[in-house]
Parts: sequence; C-alpha cells; structure tokens
Amino acid sequence: MPGPGAYLIGEEEYNEVVDVLKSKHIPRYGSDDDPSFRQKVFTLEKEFAAAMGTQYSVAVNSGTSALMASLVALGIGHGDEVLVPGYTFIASISSIIAVGGTPVLVEVDESLTMDPSDMEKKISAKTKAVMPVHMLGMPCDMKSICGIAGRKKISIVEDCCQALGGTYGGKRLGSLGDMGAYSLNVYKVISAGDAGILVTNNKNLYERAFGFHDQGHLPYRKGVEIGNRSLIGINMRMNELTGAFALAQLRKLERILGLLREKKTRFKNAIAGAGLKGMHFRTVNDPGECHTLLTVIFESTELAERAASALGTKTLNKSGWHVYNNMEQMIAYRDIEGKQHIWKNMLPGTDDILSRSLNLSVGVVDGGIGSDFGITIVAGNDEIDRTAEKFIKLVRPVTG
Repeated sequence: MPGPGAYLIGEEEYNEVVDVLKSKHIPRYGSDDDPSFRQKVFTLEKEFAAAMGTQYSVAVNSGTSALMASLVALGIGHGDEVLVPGYTFIASISSIIAVGGTPVLVEVDESLTMDPSDMEKKISAKTKAVMPVHMLGMPCDMKSICGIAGRKKISIVEDCCQALGGTYGGKRLGSLGDMGAYSLNVYKVISAGDAGILVTNNKNLYERAFGFHDQGHLPYRKGVEIGNRSLIGINMRMNELTGAFALAQLRKLERILGLLREKKTRFKNAIAGAGLKGMHFRTVNDPGECHTLLTVIFESTELAERAASALGTKTLNKSGWHVYNNMEQMIAYRDIEGKQHIWKNMLPGTDDILSRSLNLSVGVVDGGIGSDFGITIVAGNDEIDRTAEKFIKLVRPVTG
C-alpha cells in the first residue's frame, strides 16, 4: 500500500543506487578530492532547496527527525507551547514532546487542516511556535496562519510530510514559514523508504538544524572536527544510498504531481457529476494541493458510517494514529509537572468533521488514513471511471 512515488520506482533509482554501490562509499561525508565520493546527499540537498524555492536544506533519516531538528533550530524547549492540529500523524505531536515542548491541540476545519480562528484562540504567553500541517496533501490557510503568527510574533514550522511539492499562492509548501519539514517514507509523494528533509531561508536556523542532526557540527565537515561544534546534537544523518534513491525520486516530482492532478480531476468530476445528495467535498484552500486523496464529507455521522460500510472502508475518526483520540500514549502522557495536555474528545469540531468524512485514494493507498477505496497513480482512465461508477452505485442508496 505505497504512495505515488513508490509506484513509479524504475531505472532512475536503480542507476543512482548502483552508482553508490560501485563507488563503495556509503556515508554522507567524504573528501572532495576522492573520486569515489559521489556526494548524493549533498546534491539532494542542493536540488531539493532549489525545487522548494528556499536557500537551505538538510537531509535527515525521517520526517519526524526533520520536525525535531526544525523545532530545536527555533529554540523550542521546556515550557514552550507549540500549536498543532488534532488531525495529523502522531509524529507532529511526538516531535514537540521529544524536544521538551508542550503540544497545544487546535481544531481543524472542513479542509481537514488547522482552523485559523481556533489557532488564534489557543495562543498564550507561552506560545512560541505554530505547526500547521498540510494534511493529506492539502495546503493550510497560510494567509490567515501567517498573518496571526506575524501579529503574535510566533514562529512557523510547516509540517509538509504529506504535501511535498504542493503550493500555496504559487509558493512551495515549506517555504512560507520559518522552517519546513518533509517525509520521504513509502506512503509519501516521493519515497526513499524512510527518510526526511527540512528547508529554511534563514542561515542561522539552517546551521542550528544541521548541527542538531549531526552531533553539533556546522555544515559541512570533512572528517572529524574538534572545537567547532555549535550545539548539542544527535545523529540523524542520511547515508549515500538513501540520498541516491531520494535524488532520483525528486527528479520525478513534477511528473508525479502532474499525474496526480490529472487522475484526481477525472475521479472527482465523475463523482461530482452524479449529483449525490447528503455529501460534499472537503474545502480546498489553494489549487496547489498535491491531489493525493479525495475526501468526501457527509451531512451526518450516520450517513458517513453507512457509506463507509458499503465501500468497505472507514470514517476518518476511526483511521488510526492520525486522530488525536486514537493516540493512547499521548492521552496517557503527563509532563514533568504532572499536567495532562491531551485528552479524549477535547476538540468537538474536529471530532464531528472526522466522524462524517471518508478518504478515497488517488495516489496514497493507506488504511492508516482510511483510504482503502479508490484509485492509484498508475490507474488508467477506464479504471478511474469504473471506480467512480462503483462509488456512485454503492453510495447513492445510502444518501437517497
């Protein structure tokens, strides 16, 4: 059940990885004078930053690491609150806790992304950053979020883990805030198995994020350095094999996004043309979405559950670790002062929307987000039309 990039693995990835294997140089560091050092990770970082319209990029071993390094770069620590939506993958929340911060959950609206009005209500004297999550490939309302953050003087870490390549107002997601973090795991727009990457336009933030990912070193060390480390870091480095694979996938990004847009448009138009009652599509904040999923929202929980049953899928409130109510370890978590910050049903608006929503796959087939029914990026027009017809046939009796 992979994401779109994984469906399109081919000779390009094979050739890049074999180039590293033949060189026998696997770690990301090496000498510029060494012909066996192919510099795949370094090249990935340069090409990725350019593709996202930013000055700097750091390749790491996961999307979670990209979020953690971004938060550390911004100085998030004990006592600092970070606003984060209640509908997101668990890593958005766990990364805040892992660096010592306090997650403050925010409602989502019918775009299934952070509700700016609730975000503003949740800001306190302890709020240091907001983490808008471009959930399921959909851009958040960044105009509102950036405006509020600017007035309140809080930092922005864009969680783009599910939205690599998307845009808002013509700018790449991840380039609008202070930091942007991406995942390259098997379910994402492009994949390298498990990997991540972050971007920024701020040199100081770049150096801090780089230092955290590599034991405090400044970019780019050659061998072992002594006396030139900037902060306490850990090891989140990406190796050359992963970098080579990711580089080949990155060079397919525009093709992938184009295919997703084409297939989702056909799929959505076919369903919309049926005039089904009692349901509508989720709010689109910007046409620069990644088109990885098609989400339908029903007028009631009962209708949504009946439709889910007919399709052999589930409503979003039952879709695993993307829903705060299902994150048992987060609900059990207490900070060092014994305070609980997350509890069941604390976001009634989010609970209501998720209980009425279904995800249909376009490029991401993943039961963990409830996209058990739908199409893939390699589906032809006939398959897309048949799947839309099946959806209509099964759901029409439910909605009347």
